[in-house]
Amino acid sequence: MFDASFSFDCRDKQILVVEDEYDIGDIIEQYLKREGMRVIRAMNGKQAIEIHAAQSIDLILLDIKLPELNGWEVLSKIRQKAQTPVIMLTALDQDIDKVMALRIGADDFVVKPFNPNEVVARVQAVLRRAQQNSQALNKNLAYKNIEINTDLHSVYVYQQDRKIMLNLTLTEYKILLLMIDQPHKVFSRGELMHYCLPDSDALERTVDSHVSKLRKKLEEQGLQDFFINVRGVGYRLDQP
Repeated sequence: MFDASFSFDCRDKQILVVEDEYDIGDIIEQYLKREGMRVIRAMNGKQAIEIHAAQSIDLILLDIKLPELNGWEVLSKIRQKAQTPVIMLTALDQDIDKVMALRIGADDFVVKPFNPNEVVARVQAVLRRAQQNSQALNKNLAYKNIEINTDLHSVYVYQQDRKIMLNLTLTEYKILLLMIDQPHKVFSRGELMHYCLPDSDALERTVDSHVSKLRKKLEEQGLQDFFINVRGVGYRLDQP
């Protein structure tokens, strides 16, 4: 679990607001600036892509219905090149839109009409989570006999006086990296898809195959009873 003493300051973070309705964009900008954040505006999808490529952006607030390129297209293009946090703005309060946003790679979504204070709170939460994840990726993680060297993207198992490196695929590595930090938390298949296969069109059941192969590789090194299936929900790395 992340350090509870983690401190975070959103001031001076640069936010790209992509919204073709000027009044809405203006309100969002005012509230973000009130919290000390800097704001860049884009009125269409094409302009958003150009700004993102040319500027250092900490987070994007992205409307779905846009001229030139819609929000889905913008998000897809951004995810091909970067993991900049993205919060989708949509007037469609439907589950299918939320699922699509998460599967393409959005970090959160806000449904219009919204409270500007809620938007600011979600921006702060996503920025905080992104910074925590960044810090987690710059340290070694260990649990029982398993150690992950995040600099080398390597996983090791300790057996008595031996240190054995596991040969994992990138997806297997991402799953273990996500779950080892909270070994008793139950992760849904949707969560594992979102964090470990963000650009994939695969079904959620594909996660079962990756987890099964990862579990087998651990068992081959004498590590039993990892990746416990919680029926109807997903997986936890280990029992509490």
